[in-house]
Amino acid sequence: MRAHEAGALHGNDAAPTWLPYPADVNHLIPGLWSQTCRRDADGAVEVGGVSVTRLAEEVGTPAFVLDEDDFRARARRFRDAAAEAFRAHAGGEVYYAGKSFLCTEVARWVDEDGLGLDVCTGGELAVALRAGFPPARTALHGNNKSDAEIRRALEVGVGRIVVDSLGEIDQVERIAAALGTTAPVMLRITTGVEAHTHEFIATAHEDQKFGLSLSAGDAFEAIRRTLEATHLELVGLHSHIGSQIFDVGGFEVAARRVIDLVARVREELGHTITQLDLGGGFGVMYNTQHTPSTPEALMDGIAGIVEKQCHEAELPVPHVSFEPGRAIAGPSTQTLYTVGTVKDVRLGGPHHRVYVSVDGGMSDNIRTALYDADYSCLLSNRVSGERPEVVRVVGKHCESGDIVVKDEYLPADVEAGDLVSVPVTGAYCYALASNYNHVPRPPVVAVKDGAWRTLLRRETEEDLLGLDQG
Repeated sequence: MRAHEAGALHGNDAAPTWLPYPADVNHLIPGLWSQTCRRDADGAVEVGGVSVTRLAEEVGTPAFVLDEDDFRARARRFRDAAAEAFRAHAGGEVYYAGKSFLCTEVARWVDEDGLGLDVCTGGELAVALRAGFPPARTALHGNNKSDAEIRRALEVGVGRIVVDSLGEIDQVERIAAALGTTAPVMLRITTGVEAHTHEFIATAHEDQKFGLSLSAGDAFEAIRRTLEATHLELVGLHSHIGSQIFDVGGFEVAARRVIDLVARVREELGHTITQLDLGGGFGVMYNTQHTPSTPEALMDGIAGIVEKQCHEAELPVPHVSFEPGRAIAGPSTQTLYTVGTVKDVRLGGPHHRVYVSVDGGMSDNIRTALYDADYSCLLSNRVSGERPEVVRVVGKHCESGDIVVKDEYLPADVEAGDLVSVPVTGAYCYALASNYNHVPRPPVVAVKDGAWRTLLRRETEEDLLGLDQG
């Protein structure tokens, strides 16, 4: 591409059509903030009874601030909704998707609140084991599990290994035989459903790395091989259609195809599959254009779909499990930043862009760059009487794509030293965090009843240099 003159086409200070002009730029929009968030008497945002100004002084910024009551209430609500929706049948349960955010204390909360735990790697399994999470309520996922990961899962007694390929059937059988045990496996089925979400988080269409293809016949062949294997127990089938999904339409198509497969297995192989895992991917409100469903509406809607499909296939309704992660962890957490430079960039003619730089960025939230995600934000250390202005919140990294919030209204008097909070950062932010530009990762602190405690401490330069053997 030839060089060309930069100009107004590279930016537009107008708000996107979905972003409403705020009646009050200081207002905490319901749904965006965890359940204990409010403004205190001084105008600062308070979460779990702790002011963000206190957190900035005592913890520093950037920092992930996790509302413990909010996280645990969301987990229990999904647990109860699934159990109630499938109460008349073989039951329903929830596995928390640890990939969204996991540490030992969160694993303990999940255990105490009666959920299962879904892990994807040996590292996540190690966290669960260190927390004392019951292996029997743990599921191991992954499209490329190592022998060591499978062996450890079998040795500690995980409740299910979700098998992702035909080759993995032989791999698990070989390791289970060597250990003299039987491996409980679920088979991940690719149903050919393309969820209406970003292509990197749509996981059930045919052209991607996960699962056993239904249309190509791999799924049925995998079931046959598993049933014939000496050291494998077929626990059930697994189907996950993607992430950040707001309705049950995709689940309807996926459930029909999986249940058709169950009926074929019964007819041709004489085996009745008694468990289905329909994954997770339930959407959350990152900004005002998102309207997520409630756990009750989701579970009731999916239960109706499964009941209908099983009735038509003359099958009993199986035990059904789900794996929400984002919908539990995401809204529970906000990221607290300190503002550095505020730059008004003229783009030619009347156009300009206000860049508000903060002391974190793509090392603690890569999702804007990776998924084109849209976030919201709020001036959180004070209230302001100034007019709202569209700004772009950016990080400190040496990348033009280091954007935290693409477009949001902040008060026109936002300045260096102010605190800005970005909500709904509990899922896939710390989990995807990096040390880009040798920036230490922020801490995660939990707040509850007017007190805070560290779940994951802030990294230091010593931590970074400790890996350098030069």
